This record gives sequence, structure tokens and C-alpha cells, in this order.
Amino acid sequence: MQLENRVALVTGGGRGIGQGIALALAEAGADVAVADVDATIARETADKVEQAGRRSTAITVDVRDPASVEAMVASTQAALGDLDIAVNNAGVISIKGVGELSVDDWDQIMAVNARGVFLCAQAELAVMRPRQSGRIVNVASIAGKVGFPDLSHYSASKFAVIGFTNAIAKEVAPEGITVNAICPGIVGTGMWRGEDGLSGRWREPGETEAQSWERHQKTLLPQGVAQTPEDMGQLAVYLAGAEHVTGQAIAVDGGFSL
Repeated sequence: MQLENRVALVTGGGRGIGQGIALALAEAGADVAVADVDATIARETADKVEQAGRRSTAITVDVRDPASVEAMVASTQAALGDLDIAVNNAGVISIKGVGELSVDDWDQIMAVNARGVFLCAQAELAVMRPRQSGRIVNVASIAGKVGFPDLSHYSASKFAVIGFTNAIAKEVAPEGITVNAICPGIVGTGMWRGEDGLSGRWREPGETEAQSWERHQKTLLPQGVAQTPEDMGQLAVYLAGAEHVTGQAIAVDGGFSL
């Protein structure tokens, strides 16, 4: 229970990678505030945290809105105590070639994925800095290290998260606060799976979405298998406890970026 009695906050914690991280932190001993734009799924994950024997609270948040973000941090501290660990995971995606993109498409991705991480980190640092202690983990993507076709706007937002992470890590390093990024590779969530995901869009003639998904795992990943939300949770737990790791963008990608 290396994180016992620590208080953690996970945005986008209602499903997928966010839920995997929230549950891993709980299993390591942390009490976890689960924040999501969808109140129902935030509550479902919070219930799972409590079933694991830890305290939790479910918070509805719009990470694009400064007032909503500040209220989220205040609610976390009111319910669970001083914030020790913050995982800024909330994100959105759309799949369009650069010629298809509208200004609204670009702005929507940037508003959640880049502005949202900035606003959350700013509010989290405001309560961590007076205590000279804290761990911030931003969830970027392998698409923040390697560009993907049909994802130029998404890649741009995730490259921004990595640069932001590195810069603020240097600002707050003397204050006992670490800031790192996790870069998930190919995870079987909405970005990849389904007819509207990458495995659906990038099908070869006569191929099903499931066959495309299997082919991409085999051709893109040296290990040949996709990563899981639980994989991301393992790294989040490590970074939440590591005192001397900061400013890093660590890929969990089965060797994709080798």
C-alpha cells in the first residue's frame, strides 16, 4: 500500500484509461476523487474505488471551464483532504484528415486536451505549492511523440501536453512537486475500436473492424498486443510515488516508439 492515506484526483476517470488509473491508485492505497463530464460514470468508478476499500467522491467537471476546474479541486479537498496526486487524463478525439478539419474541430480538441490540462495543473499547483509537495501526471499519447494520419489536431494537442509537462516540471522542481506525462500506445478504447475508430477507418478491402484491430496490433507493436488501462495505472502508481522522476513523457506502447 505504497500510497496509503494519499489523496488522488483523476479527471476523465469514468471509463477507459482514467478508470484504470483510478482503480490502480486505489489498490495502491490512495483515496480517489473521480472527476468526469459524465456524472453517472464518475459515480460508477467511485463506487468501484469504495469497493476496493478506499474513500472516494464523484465530481462532475468541465475541464475547459476555469470555475468548474477550481470547484473540482476544492470539492476533492473538502471530501478527502489535501491533494497529493493529480492525474489529468480527460481528453477527446475525432478522426479527420487535415483537409476535412474545421476550425471548430481544431478548437474542440485543443480546448479539452491542451487547455484542460493547463487549467487542471494550474488549479492543482495552487494547492500543492503552499505544501511544497505533490505529484502531477498528465496523460498525453504516443500521438504526442509520433504523428498519425487523420489525427493532426489530436497529435498537436498531445505534443502540447508533453511540452507543457516538461516546462512546468522545471518551474516547480525546487518545490517538491513532480510533473510527468504518460503516453499510452494502442489501447482498445474509443480512439481505436469500433467502426468510427482508427481500426474501422483504416480497414483494408474485405477486412472487418476486428480483423483490422488485430492487424494493427501485429504490424505496429513489436510485442504484438495492445496495451490496457491497467498498464497505464501501473505507471501512474509508480509516478505517484517517485520522488526523483520529473519532466518525463513515458511511453507505454508495446515498443511502438522504439
